[in-house]
Amino acid sequence: MENQPQTEGETDHGFRVHIVTWNVGSAVPPDDVTSLFGPHAGDGSTDMFIIGLQEMNSMINKRLKDALFHDQWSELCMDTLSRFGYVLVASQRMQGVLLLVFSKFCHLPFLRGVQTEKTRTGLGGYWGNKGGVSARMTMFGHPVCFLNCHLPAHMRNLEQRMEDFESILQQQQFDGATASGVLDHDVVFWFGDLNFRIEDYDIHVVKSAIDSNKLPLLWERDQLNIAKNSESILDGFLEGPLKFPPTYKFDVGTHRYDTSSKKRKPAWTDRILWRLRCTGSPVPTHNAALQRGLTSWLGGATKVVQHSYRSHMGYTCSDHKPVSAVFSLHFPFKVDLPLVTLEYEKEWTKVSDATVRFTVRSSFQRSSWDWVAIYKVGFKHHKDYVAYVWAKADHGSQIITLHTPTCYLSIFSVTFTEEDLPRDAGEYILGFYSNNMNTIIGVTLPFQVRTLPAVFLPVFSDVSSEDDSTLVLLAPASSRSPSPGKSKHHHRHRRSRSPAHSNTPMPSLQGLSLHPRPLEGLPSSRSPCSAAKKERLVSPQDTLPSPISPLTPRSPVSPGGGVSAPEALIAAILGEHRPTQVTPTGGRSPGKTGETSL
Repeated sequence: MENQPQTEGETDHGFRVHIVTWNVGSAVPPDDVTSLFGPHAGDGSTDMFIIGLQEMNSMINKRLKDALFHDQWSELCMDTLSRFGYVLVASQRMQGVLLLVFSKFCHLPFLRGVQTEKTRTGLGGYWGNKGGVSARMTMFGHPVCFLNCHLPAHMRNLEQRMEDFESILQQQQFDGATASGVLDHDVVFWFGDLNFRIEDYDIHVVKSAIDSNKLPLLWERDQLNIAKNSESILDGFLEGPLKFPPTYKFDVGTHRYDTSSKKRKPAWTDRILWRLRCTGSPVPTHNAALQRGLTSWLGGATKVVQHSYRSHMGYTCSDHKPVSAVFSLHFPFKVDLPLVTLEYEKEWTKVSDATVRFTVRSSFQRSSWDWVAIYKVGFKHHKDYVAYVWAKADHGSQIITLHTPTCYLSIFSVTFTEEDLPRDAGEYILGFYSNNMNTIIGVTLPFQVRTLPAVFLPVFSDVSSEDDSTLVLLAPASSRSPSPGKSKHHHRHRRSRSPAHSNTPMPSLQGLSLHPRPLEGLPSSRSPCSAAKKERLVSPQDTLPSPISPLTPRSPVSPGGGVSAPEALIAAILGEHRPTQVTPTGGRSPGKTGETSL
């Protein structure tokens, strides 16, 4: 059967998804989590990594810091996976519950309609220590949803767990007609600390069964396995066999089950399940009869194969052990025609090579907030660029319009300025970011940038010279806003040196350099930046930063830029971000609460 687990060694060529769930128990991240992503994390065989965490440290001071910067767990996951070519697609956090979605950068143009949601169930729905966070998208034309939950604890709360899960499914609604609810998606992955326990047997029987490897004896009394046969809300949810020992509860720092006075009974609280919709996505076509025929002929529904389901017992920083599962998704068809394609020189050795042509399909709705960016291979998310150029929705840069039998194509051109070009030789890619779709919808293959001629400003040895040039230490500074009408290159903008934190103290001298202060009216010369630094992105229509969460797609500011301490403190107390989104016309409108997809 298509939905039964296969062994790790079996060959499969579907779209491979690796899911990790871990209740981290407020612990500080370990130095290395690479093993969570499997032995083949670096060989490119996995297409997408999904990480769901529960019980992250959500004390008020920690939430305030995380509201201004990336949290430590997100940074660790980005640092780990970006080395292997994976980019953060979506992020959603609700107090201690976090969901991260990573994809190979080459898949970005085919992951569309990215949205995130969250539902509180703690304290009757007023507190986010329990509940669910989700990310949904159309993956090569097929709607897929990832749902990370933390359900109520304790043996006696089985009914409350089921009620909370049903409430999460009912409350989480997404924009768009294809899949407005969680269960409307072709594939749903449900995982997290679901807190189901082992009934009837006492702690001694459970531990004895674990020690003697008689796990099937415990499966029969597992609350989730029992509930799947009696609760209609769980209809269709599948899970591989639990061939690993229960992952809760351990003495922190050891591999011993709970020896405290509470003596919690071991249980499989940490789970990964999936569900398929009965009918799959229709084949995209304008002919309804042909659509029905092709859908039926191609098999209709997406198929899921599970390759592995395991725990990672070596981690001891939490009282839970991490759990991971690897799946392959087999789509009956793929929508793999990009909305935007980019043409470029395969090797950049001079400034004139930095002109990029991009072709836009008629079905793509452009925005004045779209942009083309240069990324160094190994970038972490869509704002981790080296430089960008606004791809404004006007006809100033349009070259030609071509008509085809099914649509028309418009070709445009943008050019990077000399000061924007990378100073470090290496491999780079180009990406086209769509503001309307909140994601990168066009990417290139990696290309080489050779050492380009540097841009120099005069260096004055006399710091008191009458031109007022002085040697200054480069502290974090705000980027210049590409304000229309003030510069003939107002649609271009170069990457800021570092995140703009108005109250950030002067860092240590080790990471600073000496640089002449520019003359009045002249921009500062560019200094190379590491790929890990965040950017401050400003719209051509608005010179003011907007107070948005660092990973919010419409947030053209670096972490901390434009977020006041009182606002961040309120967000920390409430356990949410309330972003203010900037419209293409320069006005501000309330954003969707908590949406932090990329």
